[in-house]
Order: sequence, then structure tokens, then C-alpha cells
Amino acid sequence: MADNRGRDGGFRGGRKFDRKPGVGGEKKGIAPRGDKPGFGEKKSFTPRGDKPGFGEKKSFGPRGDKPGFGEKKGFAPRGDKPAFGEKREFGPRPERPMRSVRPAKPQPMNLAPRRVALETLLDVSRSDAYASLALDKRLAQAAFGRRDRAFTTQLVYGTLENRIALDWRIDQFLEGEKEIEPAVREILRMGAYQLFCLDRVPDMAAVDESVSLTRAMGFEGFTGFVNGVLRNMIRGKENVVWPKPQDDPAKYLSVMFSAPMDLARLLIEAYGEHDALEILRYRPKERDITVRVNYLRCDDARLRALFADDGLEFCPGIVPGIYKVKNAGDMTRMRAFQNGLFTIQGESSVIAARMVGAKPGQTVLDACAAPGGKTAVLSEMMNDTGRVYAWDTHAHRVELIRGTANRLKLENVRPAVKDASAPRPDMAFTLDAALIDAPCSGTGVMLEKPDVKYRVSEQGVAALCRVQAEILDSVAPMVKVGGTLVYSTCSILPQENGMQIEAFLARHPEYEIFPMGPELPEALAQYETETGLQMFAHRDGTDGFYVCRLRRVRA
Repeated sequence: MADNRGRDGGFRGGRKFDRKPGVGGEKKGIAPRGDKPGFGEKKSFTPRGDKPGFGEKKSFGPRGDKPGFGEKKGFAPRGDKPAFGEKREFGPRPERPMRSVRPAKPQPMNLAPRRVALETLLDVSRSDAYASLALDKRLAQAAFGRRDRAFTTQLVYGTLENRIALDWRIDQFLEGEKEIEPAVREILRMGAYQLFCLDRVPDMAAVDESVSLTRAMGFEGFTGFVNGVLRNMIRGKENVVWPKPQDDPAKYLSVMFSAPMDLARLLIEAYGEHDALEILRYRPKERDITVRVNYLRCDDARLRALFADDGLEFCPGIVPGIYKVKNAGDMTRMRAFQNGLFTIQGESSVIAARMVGAKPGQTVLDACAAPGGKTAVLSEMMNDTGRVYAWDTHAHRVELIRGTANRLKLENVRPAVKDASAPRPDMAFTLDAALIDAPCSGTGVMLEKPDVKYRVSEQGVAALCRVQAEILDSVAPMVKVGGTLVYSTCSILPQENGMQIEAFLARHPEYEIFPMGPELPEALAQYETETGLQMFAHRDGTDGFYVCRLRRVRA
């Protein structure tokens, strides 16, 4: 129940109640105190002797140790310090004991995608670096999200893929100034690629960003030049004069499809003008990532479920256990990849390894094994039993093989730094099978690695053919009678492929062609010839790969 009593003890609610001291609402009289004025009177204060009265200013006398107001204090110079305005002379600093300092942890650089792309392209042009390795290194240093990573990658590979055509267009607007700073040339190439090959970059944005990039790279004096050239290219894009096929077929292919002249001539010689054009102009709209199931640790159903859970769009390849994934980004970051459930590998590479026919308990050699994808196929076909020797001539590449085997949990792989071209009499008749994925021109993987085509020359191809022959001659004696030898390259040049096998058979009558037909995917079996299978990207949807299987029929 609420308390309805007032502060004076009466009750509220409309009833009368007694007030104190009187009754009926009398006021209490309060006698004034002697030390306070009555109500409404002002209190008078007696001024203190040490303070001025109200409204008066206090005067301060000068202190002996301080100047008066407005006066500057004079400082007597100390003996150990110079006077104001004088320079102090320092004697030799005493030596201090060295202290160990923990190096600062490197922080990721947050660089613009165009700058990272430019620096990658300069790595390729100046240092002859491989674009894929240079880009991976640069992206690892940059704090980019998925979108910026994709744009940087597109700039690098797109500019490389179209370099000769871009230069042809640019040179027509340089007005005689073709010898320019290499970095500025790369900026012009990137700008031209954005202007004429990318739809989603507005023209003025491409120009402005190119100018800003020129300034950021320390070429302030070239900003007007870059701006003028790119703007003139926009205005005069219909006036560019391109070579004509009837005048010089090789030059036409070289300029229009950014192939070095030597490569254009080699392809025309091998396949004729029409097929050479079809090979060079093929540019798939989508670049899928091809992956292979590790059947020792996973199966198709589980991998498909994992991809579906991650929202990935995929479809099966022409080889069992192969899937092509669309718009996947960096699949090496997936836990399923890191746990060895699948590996990223081209379909034609898998076909080459499968044609070895490795069986459990065998002894097999992968003679040029890095980075280890085909080694893994052989090991898995053998159910991780027997032994797979995996050789490469460079220690850092052997570490790639070892890393692949460790990730896929393969125990029967034996990586080693060895030169497969060196004869090894001690290993004669010791192998059940061998795979030679020989060093080559790489002309079959130009779509994935556009920088390799700029390394192709007739002299270079001839030198590679000699190395391939040496490897074949060194490995052939190691294979047992009845054993299998598979030779493959990622090249589409006959000198490195069918012609190489014909020369090998002339030197080694103990070998004969062992047709692959029944074991090849149906879509490819029809293209096998007497000297092996040549795959083409534009025809088969695979990398341009060559595979030939041989069998040793006598000692």
C-alpha cells in the first residue's frame, strides 16, 4: 500500500491536516542570525589587507628571481651549454654495446593493380622471368582482394598475349620516337590493351590511370607524352594500317596474333597458312582450371560434393577423374587442395602419364619430373607401392616435386637432382617403364603461358631437339625388355615430336611404336598416327601436347 503521508506527518487525499507550529496554515517566524543579513539585505565585506577591494586591480611587485611583466629574463650561460644562437660542438660519442634487434616483420604492400602488373611485365622483359612465377611473387606481396588479383592477372597475361600487335599499333602514333624508356613502353602497352581489348575500362580511365602510373614510377617528364600518344590512338584507331596476308603471310600472322616471326614461319612450314592461322588466333573466352582427383585419398562423389558446397561451377573432362572448374580463383587456398584430395593439372599431361600404364610394385622413372604432377599420376596408378624415381636437374625444382608428393601423401616417390641426359650404365634393364616429358619450346601452352612464345627461335628449337635426343638415348637402355617408354612434350612443332621419334627409332631398332588407341579418350583416339598423338588447343580443348608410347622388344 502506498504511503500517503506528507513530509509533516499529515494525510493527503483532500482531508484537512494539522500543520506545525500553528493550525490553519500559519507561517513560522524565523529570527535573523547575527552573522548574516536579513532577507533582501546585502552583506558588506571588509577588505583584507593582502587583497584589493572588489573591482580594484592587484599590483604585483617584481620578484627578485623573475623579471617584471613584459621584461625578458636573462639567462646566464651554463658552462656546459652554448649561449642562445651559438652552435654546440659535439665530441666523439662514446661507444655503446651492440643490442640485438629483432627484424621487423615484413608487411604486405597495398599497391595498385596496374602498378603490380607493370612491375611483373618489367620482370619478364628485363630479367627474362617467367610470367607465372613473377606474377605469383608480386601478388604474394600485394594486399589484394579477389577482384584486384583477377584484374592484375588479366592485365599481365592480356598485355603479354597481344604484345606485338600492341606495339604495331603504338608505333604508328609515336611520330618517330620508337626508342623510349622500357617502363614507359610497357605503360603504353598496358594502356593500349585496356583501350582496345577490354570493354569494361572506360577510355578516359585507361588514359588517366596510365598517366598516373607514369608519374608514380618516377617518369614525370613522360606524362604528357603518354597522355598524348594514348589520346591520339583513341582518335585515330580507324586509321591504323595492318599487314595483309597476301603480301607476307608470316608477317601477317606475327603482327595480328603476336607471334614472333620465327614461330610464324615454323607453324606455316609445319601446317600450312590456314592451320597456322587457326592455331594462333584461338583465344578461348573462358580459362577453366583443370583438376584431377587423388584416388588414394578421395573419390569423384566426395570431390563433387566439396566443389558444390563451395559454390563452384564445374564439369567433367574427357579423362576419368578430371574436372574443369569455372571462375574458381586461387584453388590452392582450398582446404581440399591443401589436404591432398585433388591436384591442379592439365588434361593432356594426365593422358601422357596414364599411357605409361604403371602397375603396383613396379619400378618407374619420371625423367624430367618437376613440378611433380605426372609423378603423382604414376604413384597413384601404382597404389603408392613400388618405386617412382623423379628426377630434375635443378634443386629448387626437385623441391617442387617433393612438395607435391608430401601434399598428396605419396610414399613411393624418390625425388633426386639428376640429369636425365647423362648415360647411366649401372641402371641398364632396371626399369619397368619410363616417362620422358622432355624440355621443349612450350608452343603448346602459349595460351596459359604467353611469354614462352617470345622465346621461340629456329636456333633455340634446334638446340632443344639435341637435348631431347640425348635424354631419349640415355633413358632407353634403362628399360627392361617388354617395358614401356613414353615420350611427350608440350610442343606442337613436328621437329620436337614426330620427327624426333622417327630419328630415335632409326637409332634404336630395339624399340617399336606401341599404339595407345584403346586407352585414349574416344575424342582423341582418332587423331593418333604412326608416330604418336598430337593434341591441339583449338581442336581438342586441351593443351597442345604430343604423346608417343614405345615398347622395348629386344635387348
